[in-house]
Amino acid sequence: MLGAAAPFLGPQRRAWPEGPAGGRPPREQRARAPAVGAVRARSSAAAPEGRRQRRRVAPLAAAAAPPAEAGEEPLLRGIFEISKRSCDVVLSARRLRWSPILPESPTGDSRMVLQAQEEIIEMKDVFSVKLKRRRFVGQKKGGTLLGITIFKCLNKEENKLTDCAIHLNNLSEDHCHSWFRHLKEILNGFQNRPKSLKVFVNPSSHKREAAHVYYEQVAPLFKLADIKTDVTVTEYEGHALSVLKECELQAFDGVVCVGGDGSVSEVAHGLLLKAQIDAGKDTDYIPTPVRALVPLGVIPAGTTNILAHTLYGIKHAVTATLHIVMGHIQPVDVCTFSTPSKLLRFGFSAMFGFGARTLALAEKHRWMPSNQRKDFAFIKTLADLKPEECELSFLPLQIPQEDSHENDRKKKEKMKKKGSKDQWHKIQGHFLNVSIMAIPCLCSMAPRGLAPNTRLNNGSMALIVVQNTSRTEFIKHLKRYASVKNQFNFPFVETYTVQEVKVQPRLKSGLDAKENTYLNAASAEGNYPWNIDGDLMKEASEVHVRVHPQLINLYGVNTDDLESFQATCSCI
Repeated sequence: MLGAAAPFLGPQRRAWPEGPAGGRPPREQRARAPAVGAVRARSSAAAPEGRRQRRRVAPLAAAAAPPAEAGEEPLLRGIFEISKRSCDVVLSARRLRWSPILPESPTGDSRMVLQAQEEIIEMKDVFSVKLKRRRFVGQKKGGTLLGITIFKCLNKEENKLTDCAIHLNNLSEDHCHSWFRHLKEILNGFQNRPKSLKVFVNPSSHKREAAHVYYEQVAPLFKLADIKTDVTVTEYEGHALSVLKECELQAFDGVVCVGGDGSVSEVAHGLLLKAQIDAGKDTDYIPTPVRALVPLGVIPAGTTNILAHTLYGIKHAVTATLHIVMGHIQPVDVCTFSTPSKLLRFGFSAMFGFGARTLALAEKHRWMPSNQRKDFAFIKTLADLKPEECELSFLPLQIPQEDSHENDRKKKEKMKKKGSKDQWHKIQGHFLNVSIMAIPCLCSMAPRGLAPNTRLNNGSMALIVVQNTSRTEFIKHLKRYASVKNQFNFPFVETYTVQEVKVQPRLKSGLDAKENTYLNAASAEGNYPWNIDGDLMKEASEVHVRVHPQLINLYGVNTDDLESFQATCSCI
């Protein structure tokens, strides 16, 4: 067979007969009765000594079967060659188990059976199954069937995911096709796994590597998992938004964005805006928006990749792709940013002041390489550090008491304070930076997160206010983000957990040319920059920020659970 090693020797080349789920004897009888292979072994014991010695492998004698759990009832049982060893393989709805078939003991001692080490993979970790064939050069169809290949998602160190292949070799066509059908039926039964995706690729993100990342690392895994894709390579800012407004999202199971934070923000905004349009909502004023129709997947191909770090704990395109393929869904809170007259944006986080001025200056130097322009903008803005004068109004988060007796005790006090539930707090002054974040915002420069006290879906926002201080003290505060120390342990930094925030800038008169440059408003005096998910927005009037719990589903996991989710694979 063109040099192919046969999985079994002599008469054992044929497939092991599958035992269907129905028609089997009761469990008590199966425990006492020997397996088919054991009967074979005893019948061969009567053969001449020379013939028995020539047999290299004997089927494994069956031990007493333990009580089957839910989903553990065997669907198929057969023999495959795995890692150059003949194995007894058992498939159930939850697991695939196999044990190597040990050499027959010359004395017939069954105690050698106990040395067989069983290996198990969970079917929920399998994302693809393919028939394995050998083909000649140029041959696209047909070929010699060699067996089945199972592709499994493997969790490595540092939250990184990778794929590994398990080869089940058997030359029987009927045997392999029967197993292939059962394996596909099990995989098709898992929920949330996408079959069709709308993909947006931003070729201009970071070092213009998004297209390479997608076609070299992401697309092959989508193809392996039999996921159909419709790819749009964006050509200008707002391209993804315009496509989503006209897109029939019912034809897709999810949307994927390959790019940086700005690209992801645009796609997320487009998904939510499309949901409001389909629901007949007024897009200028949306106090209670409806949820997005389909989940959003994020493939990191930018500079900071805050959302990808927050969802996966790492910037790794293969890890992000496998979370999408496996259908790991995480509901996430979203904010609306609006003026008194219109909706500005859906987003996850925003900065006003230093963080926005830095982005505005970086956007004016797009001709520079990505890292250089951001470093230049950071240093230049820090050198000309200036506070913003504004008024902050916020509604603190009302945390419900779990103790009903405590609620009864405080009921009268709450009745006396009318409107205490909606009591707004106000702060007025000069602020170097104001951050409003509904997610932790992890990144390589802030491993604990820009807002480590919030979560992906706890229905709250972190309001972080940095009051006016010296440049030296402000730099100390910024350096804390890269360390394990508390970046908020400064007298000029205040943090609040809120539901709503209103930011009202105080318009200044007599702005000089330099300040107009940093406000990115040389032609429109009074417009203040905002950094919303890495995307620049300018607004002069009051901005009202509301958090909406679990408004969108993202492909990913809760990073709080990542470190405890470790697995190993000994099949490769």
